[in-house]
Amino acid sequence: MRYSDEELQEFKELIEAKIEQAKESYERLTDVIKVDESNPTFKMIEEGASTLQKEESSRHAQRQLDFIRKLQAALVRIENKTYGVCRITGQLIPKERLLAVPHATLSIEGKEIEAKRKKNS
Repeated sequence: MRYSDEELQEFKELIEAKIEQAKESYERLTDVIKVDESNPTFKMIEEGASTLQKEESSRHAQRQLDFIRKLQAALVRIENKTYGVCRITGQLIPKERLLAVPHATLSIEGKEIEAKRKKNS
């Protein structure tokens, strides 16, 4: 059981667009991190605020990188024609879920099973 080639192509286009958006966001965040601090007009308060902003931007940038990696892994699953198959139940993940969370590897049922396993371990 798997999605048709046409459906996989639709998901591929969606994921490629999301990767592009995530890369643009990542670049904007890394630009904030790279602000030139050699400017003599920086004051102590500005430096403190700048440091906090850079730390926050760095965390967001790391999340974007993680998101990009997950989306790239989804593209590999599309190429392998395993995209959309829950890795726990083996059932198809509903299309609505994949449209909302295109890097999903678990159905809702699979997530519940995984949560119970984690709770019991």
